[in-house]
Amino acid sequence: MDSRTRGARTMGRHKVDLQLAYEPREEWAHFVLHIEPEGGHVASAFNRALSFEERDSPYVHEWLGRLRSCEPTALHCALVEKAKIPRLFHPCVYDDKDSPAAVQRSGCTCRQTWYDPEFGLPVVGEHYRTVGGAIETWTYLTYTPLALRANDTFEALIVDAQAGQYWIRTGDGILALAPQDRLRGFNIGYGGGGPTELARYIQRIVASRGRDTGVDVTRRHRDADLPRHIHDWVSNKAAAVTAELTLEDLAAIQRGHRRA
Repeated sequence: MDSRTRGARTMGRHKVDLQLAYEPREEWAHFVLHIEPEGGHVASAFNRALSFEERDSPYVHEWLGRLRSCEPTALHCALVEKAKIPRLFHPCVYDDKDSPAAVQRSGCTCRQTWYDPEFGLPVVGEHYRTVGGAIETWTYLTYTPLALRANDTFEALIVDAQAGQYWIRTGDGILALAPQDRLRGFNIGYGGGGPTELARYIQRIVASRGRDTGVDVTRRHRDADLPRHIHDWVSNKAAAVTAELTLEDLAAIQRGHRRA
């Protein structure tokens, strides 16, 4: 570890033993990190990476509203391309018009970092602002959890059509990104792999009465075992609308009593 490595800091309530050491002139980054985010370890080898924009989704706005700003950690670095790591350390043009991320003191290509205090998930915001500000967007990168927390209870599965995302509302009212496998994400409205994964997830939630909300790493279930009505529902284009589906709603889908 390079002598320029910073001392221990914290991410939320969880102590980070060693922080990232970045040397912009040498274009390298080395780190040794021990971190215990809320809800378990997060790593790109297991957790699914997501990318979405701040659109007219009330769920995205709710989630963004609870994020807390923090310094970049190794988890944030894993979310961006190697060539983009330096931008995690550059100020936004709103904070410094002479920042390396600033374009003609008005445009911006910075990366800002936050974490989700409920689940310990890292979040990177990609800022794109043209000179003069005619176009300005934020794109958010994060990981899905592998499961809800031990004491969380299932309240509803949320299909967020505006953002193209899937959420879980817990019994305590907490909004969580739906747990998804790194290689097998959810989708809806056509007859493909994404809807099949969503159908498997719905089947497990119904079978466990909402107790099993984690990623199925065992892959016990075959496509042939999926209830026909669930598969038909997730494959229907009409189902690709924003909806909050309680356990009773999901059970009705499995019985064929709820139409898209």
